[in-house]
Amino acid sequence: MFTGIIEETGEISEIKKETLSAKVKVRCRKVLEGTKVGDSIAVNGICLTVTSLAKDSFTADVMAETMRRSSLSELKVPGIVNLERAMGADGRFGGHIVSGHIDGTGTVTGIRQEENAVWYTIAAESELLRYIVEKGSIALDGISLTVAEVTDGDFQVSVIPHTRQETALTEKKIGSLINIECDVIGKYVEKLLTGKTQGKQESKITENFLMEHGFF
Repeated sequence: MFTGIIEETGEISEIKKETLSAKVKVRCRKVLEGTKVGDSIAVNGICLTVTSLAKDSFTADVMAETMRRSSLSELKVPGIVNLERAMGADGRFGGHIVSGHIDGTGTVTGIRQEENAVWYTIAAESELLRYIVEKGSIALDGISLTVAEVTDGDFQVSVIPHTRQETALTEKKIGSLINIECDVIGKYVEKLLTGKTQGKQESKITENFLMEHGFF
């Protein structure tokens, strides 16, 4: 599990692409501290397993499903990425629950300055927007952010200077893809309420059930 608080940015120093998958090498410093082969590191919000370590870098395998769902397929050498180690049991929970499992990508359609903040407008498919709510949490390229506004076709976040300076958001331009992980709580609630149980017994949580138990 991650929190969406980026520890440092790293540099993609090597990409070996296969037909659908890839192997990436990331040059970094801080996230190597205490890291072992087999540990998890979020790279632009994507939970990857460390397969080898050097004194200034690590490598990770990227499977085909991850390439299809994320913006990693567009990374080039050198590319700047956000990095976060999995949360330790004694860590501080500074962001929100981030699994490192990307739901999909959005496209940056607007960037504007408002005094000390920068607003980003992200266009996304309706399948993602259904889980995005105003003032809710979202992870963009692994960064824990608060949603400021949502429409039928996009949403906006407002970013403080520190977040931009410490992450790869400065690399984003109009038209850039960005990884999106929606708040996992909403997805679990939807499944319970709609009974989408893939052929198993349907949920008993209905509107009548909620009313009978004082939720309306």
